[in-house]
Amino acid sequence: MSDASRRPDAPEPAPGAISADMPADTIDPREAAHFGRLAGDWWDAKGSSAMLHRLNPVRLGYIRDQIDQHWSGDECDRRPLAGRRAADVGCGAGLLAEPLRRLGADVTAIDAAPENIAAARAHAEGQGLEIDYRVGGVELLAGPYDLVTSLEVIEHVADTARFAHGLAAALADDGLLILSTPNRTSLSRLLMIVLGEGFGRIPKGTHDWEKFLTPEETCALLADAGLDVVDVTGLSYNVMRGFALSEDKTLDYFVTAKRRG
Repeated sequence: MSDASRRPDAPEPAPGAISADMPADTIDPREAAHFGRLAGDWWDAKGSSAMLHRLNPVRLGYIRDQIDQHWSGDECDRRPLAGRRAADVGCGAGLLAEPLRRLGADVTAIDAAPENIAAARAHAEGQGLEIDYRVGGVELLAGPYDLVTSLEVIEHVADTARFAHGLAAALADDGLLILSTPNRTSLSRLLMIVLGEGFGRIPKGTHDWEKFLTPEETCALLADAGLDVVDVTGLSYNVMRGFALSEDKTLDYFVTAKRRG
């Protein structure tokens, strides 16, 4: 938005911020429709989201370690996010949002698929958890948030640069951003698409290998959005042991970043 088109009384946008007058174009409607069709059995640990259920404990362990390091927390504290605001972007039906709430955070969770948000609300209500679920894209976030998470999402958006700027704009000055995404390698194509989708372990059509990002590309997007990357950790998979954190980033990886300063 040009200076000429900005209302006289409107505040200057913060570095990396996205103006509310700009269209919400990070959502890919085809991706939203695909994941919306999976909403019905998102919480079925043996259903179409079975791999996410197996992955969840590992990613929760990574998040817990990063927040303890960032805020010098007590690893024995059962509610390390008490008094903090968290946002989960691309929340699906709430597999991550619910644990974040149990860790004490005041959680806002958004997803592009209305079906996912309906399933998330119903499940949270059944668990007695109060979570602010919203339908839409990253542009909906009204920060600042102490913790912003977006796991296995950036490879599904229509505009990765805009998405990264939206995540950064929602982050508090002392906040922490954690995301994860598949690496664009021959291994990720083999395991996630050829074998995973080919044999029905992952719903067919979930991934577009061309949209996968290398760690270097993801870190560059975050740097351009005004963030400093403080950690990059790989995620490996073994048929016998399942998912595990690793130095090997060939398949998938986590990135943690904070505001530059």
